[in-house]
Amino acid sequence: SEMLFCGQGRAHSSSFAHRSELRQAKRIVVKLGSAVVTRGDECGLALGRLASIVEQVAMLQNQGREMMIVTSGAVAFGKQRLRHEILLSQSVRQALHSGHSQLNDMSLPVLEARACAAAGQSGLMALYEAMFTQYSTCTAQVLVTNLDFHDDQKRQNLNSTLRELLRMNIVPIINTNDAVVPPPEPNSDLQGVISIKDNDSLAARLAVEMKADLLIALSDVEGLYNSPPGTDDAKLIDIFYPGDQQSITYGTKSRVGIGGMEAKKMVRLCLLLHVKAALWALQGGTSVVIANGTNPKVTGHVITDIVEGKKVGTFFSEFKPAGPSVEEQTEMARSSGRTLASLHPVQRSEIICHLADLLTERKEEILAANKMDMDLAVSAGHLPPAMLKRLSLSPAKLNSLAVGLRQIAMAAQDSVGRVLRRTRVAHNLELEQITVPIGLLLVIFEARPDCLPQVSTLAIASGNALLLKGGKEAANTNRVLHQLTQEALSMHGVKEAVQMVSTREEVEDLCRLDKMIDLIVPRGSSQLVRDIQRAAKGIPVLGHSEGICHVYVDSEASIDKVIKIVRDSKCDYPAACNAMETLLIHRDILRTPMFDQIIDMLRTERVKIHAGPRFASYLTFSPSEAKSMRTEYGELECCMEVVDSMQEAIEHIHKYGSSHTDVIITENEDTAEKFLQQLDSACVFWNASSRFADGYRFGLGAEVGISTARIHARGPVGLEGLLTTKWVLRGDGHTVADFSEHGTMKYLHENLPAGQTKSLKYSTSA
Repeated sequence: SEMLFCGQGRAHSSSFAHRSELRQAKRIVVKLGSAVVTRGDECGLALGRLASIVEQVAMLQNQGREMMIVTSGAVAFGKQRLRHEILLSQSVRQALHSGHSQLNDMSLPVLEARACAAAGQSGLMALYEAMFTQYSTCTAQVLVTNLDFHDDQKRQNLNSTLRELLRMNIVPIINTNDAVVPPPEPNSDLQGVISIKDNDSLAARLAVEMKADLLIALSDVEGLYNSPPGTDDAKLIDIFYPGDQQSITYGTKSRVGIGGMEAKKMVRLCLLLHVKAALWALQGGTSVVIANGTNPKVTGHVITDIVEGKKVGTFFSEFKPAGPSVEEQTEMARSSGRTLASLHPVQRSEIICHLADLLTERKEEILAANKMDMDLAVSAGHLPPAMLKRLSLSPAKLNSLAVGLRQIAMAAQDSVGRVLRRTRVAHNLELEQITVPIGLLLVIFEARPDCLPQVSTLAIASGNALLLKGGKEAANTNRVLHQLTQEALSMHGVKEAVQMVSTREEVEDLCRLDKMIDLIVPRGSSQLVRDIQRAAKGIPVLGHSEGICHVYVDSEASIDKVIKIVRDSKCDYPAACNAMETLLIHRDILRTPMFDQIIDMLRTERVKIHAGPRFASYLTFSPSEAKSMRTEYGELECCMEVVDSMQEAIEHIHKYGSSHTDVIITENEDTAEKFLQQLDSACVFWNASSRFADGYRFGLGAEVGISTARIHARGPVGLEGLLTTKWVLRGDGHTVADFSEHGTMKYLHENLPAGQTKSLKYSTSA
């Protein structure tokens, strides 16, 4: 009957190949280990953890999934209950026999596990039922032993019962009947069959028997490691393949497990059981994830994160991809990037010029790949015209791109290693501040393939390693452009410095590589930037979440300049982040010919106007009132509002703007200068279109993005924005630092005229 059971599992190849496919899991088994369910003292339940797990399971059940729970905890619950009863009993006896001193030092007896399980099972189930009732979810208790799987009729009955419960939208809560279960027999597994020795084995058997799509095994181990956990080189294995068993070390020790053994042996046995059960379930066609269910930072979403395909714990897969993992790509990029940074500037320039040549020499190959992407995008019909325009490449676009790359190559000659400051600290002690690469950059961009060679070139010029993640809409074009980039890098042996990340990798998962990635640069919609800023905990993000740009028309503005600037700012490319979104009008301009001409021009350009609250109050029949003054329309739409003065315009921009780009149109120089000085935005213009906020127009050659951050680079970020500095001190070994009250350090800057010095006296408190 056991061999028959094994043959009834799902097809060997039916498990999911990649984490992203876990979203499709319909039937899910969640195994809760003792360490997850019980408190640290192993006497009583961890109610907070249990409540969050119940909430996640109920949420997935309400999504239409079929959830099953294999739980521990009956012994701990019963132990707490029996101890309480014994203490009460002892207290009563001590009160009745207070004169008998031999009873004063009574201690709690050692409680037998089967008795604890018998006393605790009903309470455990009552708790589950009460918790799930809060989410309008019904539960059912199922107790099993090994015999229920060995006996064919019992196994079929169990299968039938569970299927009927799932059909009725009930969550079965399954546990071994620890009140009667015999102790496990060593080496009792038959070929191809796993015995019910513990809840890992039980969960694996049930998952395969019920043809579950996914088994989530939660305990207090993070997963599998490639070297002993706690050592410097230990890394959690994201995906584990059955053939990799020789190259792993099991994770941190489990707090609760099989008792009566030496600690190290107990830990290894517990984890071996995890892995053995997981591999057995995988062979039966069920995908498996082993993860930590006790971490307070992630317990509240660990199950839902796994089902959403996020990188949590160790995912077991039978399908090993041909290419490296993203972690391996990151390591390769960082290693090769350090070699890139050590190259002579001329060599980096040669790589860039070679890439520029390849863009024109291999343009037919690039355009053929781009045509495939365009055809797929048009047939899918989900990309708006502006995105299709970004996706499209042409010979002229490639030629222009090549010219821009060669400009960057020239600028790269003196970028890395440039001395910004040189100071003689003391005799034979010289200090320098020099420019160096930031390290490893992650650039995420949407359907804009020309971004790939631009960003790659800026990274090469600045000596930075680079991870690229492009939109799936440009997958074919990006693949070819990345191949050409690596071909150019190969001329100086740094091919791996620029890596293209698989489109399967989630942005959130990439943002968790905080120990390897030094800076994230999002290139795309404001929504993309906001998502990355939320996900990137611990990694700096260079970018702007919104481009709410204002144009203020002063009372002393020239009508010709107003019409040209407003038209260009709004209509040239309305989807751009530097396009005007709000037009501020001085009150004196209302009901004047200038105002009429502005309105006529916007109507001619088919710009939909939304009225700000004050502007609406001036008009009898006004346009639709703006829902918010903080709207980035990204289309031929804008908000129009009235202000009383330039100062009020500044206050409005500070309140509603995004610190991107803001413009004043006026002929009054004093008014303009006050606007330029007082407005706190990355770009502030006088009598110029907001569309000038661009790396090419600023003469940067190309930009990696636009930043509205307050530190490091701000505004359009080119080559200089991808550099940081380090201090280099050269001494003779005889000079020591003097920070005494009378100690003095003399700063002799090279950029100061001869004879001029700066000195700074340090006190002991410094």
